[in-house]
Amino acid sequence: MTRIYAIANQKGGVGKTTTAVNLGAFLALAGQRVLLVDLDPQCNASSSVGLDKNKVNPSSYEVLLGHVPAARATLRNAYMNLALIPASPGLAGAEVELVGELAREHRLRQALEPELSRYDYVLIDCPPSLGLLTVNALTAATGVLVPVQCEYLALEGLSQLMRTVQLVRQRLNPKLDLRGVVMTMYDPRTALAQQVVAEVERHFGDKVFRTRIPRNIRLSEAPSHGLPIAAYAPNSPGGLAYKALAEELLAQDQALSATNGFAAEATPNLHAQA
Repeated sequence: MTRIYAIANQKGGVGKTTTAVNLGAFLALAGQRVLLVDLDPQCNASSSVGLDKNKVNPSSYEVLLGHVPAARATLRNAYMNLALIPASPGLAGAEVELVGELAREHRLRQALEPELSRYDYVLIDCPPSLGLLTVNALTAATGVLVPVQCEYLALEGLSQLMRTVQLVRQRLNPKLDLRGVVMTMYDPRTALAQQVVAEVERHFGDKVFRTRIPRNIRLSEAPSHGLPIAAYAPNSPGGLAYKALAEELLAQDQALSATNGFAAEATPNLHAQA
């Protein structure tokens, strides 16, 4: 069963791309077959793994418009067992070009369907908006991962995101669910961070991952080297946190599979992979 997670939050700067790239890398290092889909016109996920956004062709833009199949736009990283459908700046015009198209909200789902048997996980990095690109991601996904920055303003807009998720579930994708909330840029020394975590946990309960992603300079440096933290500084606080998040996600998914009657393998030991 392929798990398709849209990583979404309409607020920018909360760690969506950082989470998509680094969670994907550690899942891949754990032996999972992972496809990362860059659906953000800023192309940050593509840049974070060393691609020049101006030289990418084809990209998720051509995939969405139906010009090429997803397989043709997929690039592979042999070292990490990580595949990527990169973005290009042309993606910024996709919403306008799709406005008059039939089933425009289902374009990504239709494009990914022939490829799903190749992957255990598909992670979709969404733009910081609730427009048609994000709706396409939510329509294709089985769950939503929501990074939330540990600052007061990051709480604003979460209710709007949840309303959008609910609408997509009612009208386009009944399988969609909130998979979990990831607290990012966490500094345990500040009272504000503790308060934000407590507030999010009050609203979302056990949907909040136990792993907190700290503020860490290595996480900020890694994209400039075109590497995920798993390759750049795996033993940094940021690297260890994303490793722990991947372990937590794998363990939870294993438990969900067992509950739903699927055969579940033992959770891979990520520490042995580092």
